[in-house]
Amino acid sequence: MRSLNRLSALRNLLVDAKRWYLGKVWGMDIHPTVQFSLSAHFDKTYPRGIHIGEESYVALQAVVLAHDTTRHMYRDTHIGRRCFIGARSLILPGITIGDECIVAAGAVVTRDVPPRSIVAGNPAVVVRSDIEVGPYGRLSATKPAA
Repeated sequence: MRSLNRLSALRNLLVDAKRWYLGKVWGMDIHPTVQFSLSAHFDKTYPRGIHIGEESYVALQAVVLAHDTTRHMYRDTHIGRRCFIGARSLILPGITIGDECIVAAGAVVTRDVPPRSIVAGNPAVVVRSDIEVGPYGRLSATKPAA
């Protein structure tokens, strides 16, 4: 069976095109090294409120919001550098995710996340601190749980 990796050049081209579109047309602040799934959703109601740092990754069907119509709230949402945002997670408006963080799949982030942390759950809570990650939020070293 042939691997889908042979299509990675096409995928990278599509991600580059979508990053350009989100930045130039919608005005989002997405660093050129950010990678994301083509099914990730970025808020287009208040697009200038989306800020994503270098070498971060947003996985499939994750949602990053910068507005809440029911509360008439428009807030900047910041994702730091070298972060990983898991599949189907939800980042609410006005949240700041510190540098080198991991947001677990399905997490609903309702509060700011301190740098170098892993958060999980609904609402998301810190499950591990003082982690070391590489590019795109990959865990570099594992420490035994305390």
